Amino acid sequence: MSHDAILTTEAAAGLLKAAVSSGQTIAPLRDRLALNSPDAAYAVQEVNTRAWLAEGRRLVGRKIGLTSLAVQAQLGVDQPDFGMLFADMAVGDGEPVALSRLIQPKVEAEIALVIGRDLTQERHTYADIIGATEYALPAIEIVDSRIEQWNIRFVDTVADNASSGLFVLGGRPRQLGEFDITACAMEMQRGEEVVSRGNGRACLGSPLNAAIWLADTMVRCGRPLLAGDIVLTGALGPMVAVTEPGRFDVNIDGLGTVSALFA
Repeated sequence: MSHDAILTTEAAAGLLKAAVSSGQTIAPLRDRLALNSPDAAYAVQEVNTRAWLAEGRRLVGRKIGLTSLAVQAQLGVDQPDFGMLFADMAVGDGEPVALSRLIQPKVEAEIALVIGRDLTQERHTYADIIGATEYALPAIEIVDSRIEQWNIRFVDTVADNASSGLFVLGGRPRQLGEFDITACAMEMQRGEEVVSRGNGRACLGSPLNAAIWLADTMVRCGRPLLAGDIVLTGALGPMVAVTEPGRFDVNIDGLGTVSALFA
């Protein structure tokens, strides 16, 4: 198919799904979709979500992307995005990940919230999110893109399940009252070198703001957050490319540590 051909929603979804299976990247989609719009991109994502669910993958949560205002400006948007988390994307803390599972991975440190009760209101508040959060965990999101050389805009990343790859959760749950989710400092190291720094404020001012946005958006989309869902709330600092085997260790003040190991 020539890159000039206009793609239907189903055709674009098929290209991305094939790219996931083959580990081969594809050209950007943004100029090839009939409508270059967020709704069109989410429609592509939803086609693949339904296909994967039909194949038996288990939906276990959502990821929030583009929570940095600088990254939003870079992609020319004024909102975050979301993608689906499936059980087979979860990796244990410090468990080796074969680089061959991924195409062009990058890592970012995040705070994960595990939801204890359904979030089905049209408009949620801090109180709703705090009350519904069973516990928080430090997390590393291993993002990946099926679009060649990460040449993405909003439509490309959304269609590609928000550039999701894998994710690692820490193993020591904390209640929200036990640490400061907004002010907590984050440091990511590769070996002895600090490769990313940030804090809770880097994520839309607070990870709770991101969680509220997601809860409201998922109700509108007909896939509300339910008890047991994992929410990756967004990056606390700059993402870092994974170019060779090695280990990344994240420490978030008051929340603890989590590690991603690439083999």
